[in-house]
Parts: sequence; structure tokens; C-alpha cells
Amino acid sequence: MEPLLPLGERGPIPDLRRQLDAVMWRFRTGSPWRDVPERYGSWSTVYGRFQIWATTGTFQALMEGMIAEAAARGQVDLSLVSVDSTVGRAPHHP
Repeated sequence: MEPLLPLGERGPIPDLRRQLDAVMWRFRTGSPWRDVPERYGSWSTVYGRFQIWATTGTFQALMEGMIAEAAARGQVDLSLVSVDSTVGRAPHHP
């Protein structure tokens, strides 16, 4: 996973793995950002890092890279992918 992690302007970002773990915890649990456990650091730092990653496309590239690596090892079963439609919104047409 390390080759997929982004670098800062001056090299590796401190606690980057912990921040990634925090983002993954948040999405796995569906909790609000403010409920990210303190062991991951400040929730606002984690949220800020995620916002930067999302805006620059880093988070998507990271996820795609990890999925591709796992698929190459035969450890991905895409038949288990599902979409939660309980929050899907559609325009109302009369």
C-alpha cells in the first residue's frame, strides 16, 4: 500500500496511514466525521485530509490501486459490490 500513498511537498506526510485508517473507519461505519475515534487524531484533520484527497482525485486513485492489487492476487470478489439506494434522490416528475 505504501507505493500508493501520496507524498507531501517535502516528502512523506506524518501519520498518513493513521489518517487513511480513520477515513476508512468513517466510511465503514457510516458515522459522522465528528465521531471519528480520538486514536486517529483530530476529526477535523482527518476530514481536511480527505477533502484534499477527494478534490485532487488522490483518494479514488488510492482505492483503485488497492483494488487492482488485490484483484491481481485473486482476492477481490466484485459480485459482492452493492449500492445502498436508501439515500438515492431523484427529481419528482408530475
